[in-house]
Amino acid sequence: MFRALTIAGSDSGGGAGIQADLKTFCSLHVYGATVLTAVTAQNTQSVSSVLGLPPSLVAAQLDAVLSDIGADACKTGMLFNAEIVTTVAERLRAHNVTRLVVDPVMIAKSGARLLDENAVHSLVDLLFPLATIITPNVPEAEALTGLRISCEDHMIQAAARLLKAGPQWVVIKGGHLEGDATDLVYTTDTHHFLRSPRIMTRCTHGTGCTFSAAITAYLARGLDPLDAIKCAKTYITQAIITATDLGNGFSPVNHFWNVPPSFRSPAPDRVA
Repeated sequence: MFRALTIAGSDSGGGAGIQADLKTFCSLHVYGATVLTAVTAQNTQSVSSVLGLPPSLVAAQLDAVLSDIGADACKTGMLFNAEIVTTVAERLRAHNVTRLVVDPVMIAKSGARLLDENAVHSLVDLLFPLATIITPNVPEAEALTGLRISCEDHMIQAAARLLKAGPQWVVIKGGHLEGDATDLVYTTDTHHFLRSPRIMTRCTHGTGCTFSAAITAYLARGLDPLDAIKCAKTYITQAIITATDLGNGFSPVNHFWNVPPSFRSPAPDRVA
């Protein structure tokens, strides 16, 4: 059985965070375990409240999962503050985690801050060197590098700077730029642009979490990083295309677009 671990915050609306990661793992036939870092009160419109968990409890969750169930790949999402970032990095090193996707979640789609400003340096200094792949979007890459990104050449410059922080691969998600949804995949000796047509929809809640979770699932299944990223790009594109409106804000993507229709049909009447 393939195993993946997500270390992230909870989204009470179910479209992002831990909930999105577990749905993605499940749809890609990977057993998912969780380490909760924070609890949010949110829906498709806003994040109304956030509570970070004690770092000692985050460490205890990590130790409990990795000492018993283990993980073929791990990912981080919302880490909330510097203390949690430090704790996560320490425990991942202690358990010799080698396949790690770091999604540097900083700001929610609604605009709420999900990572303290003073935690950014800890994220770069402590977690990026452990990462197989990091997956910032354009605003996050700008915040991490101090560079303005408005075109593909700018994406390459930012990725080169981010690679110096220690990850093996950098993926800059280009959904915030104009034109096609173009992501840059960058490593020491090569780079690729992955393109898909822009989809005019409000069903984009949880896209970043879902994309990084899909990469993690494919790594757990044994794919190399480039193939895992390409497969995840296909997965998230179809999840956006097939999503339907839910709520009054940014609706979540469809994590189960790849599930056979018979499993999506209404449950049969209960047998007496």
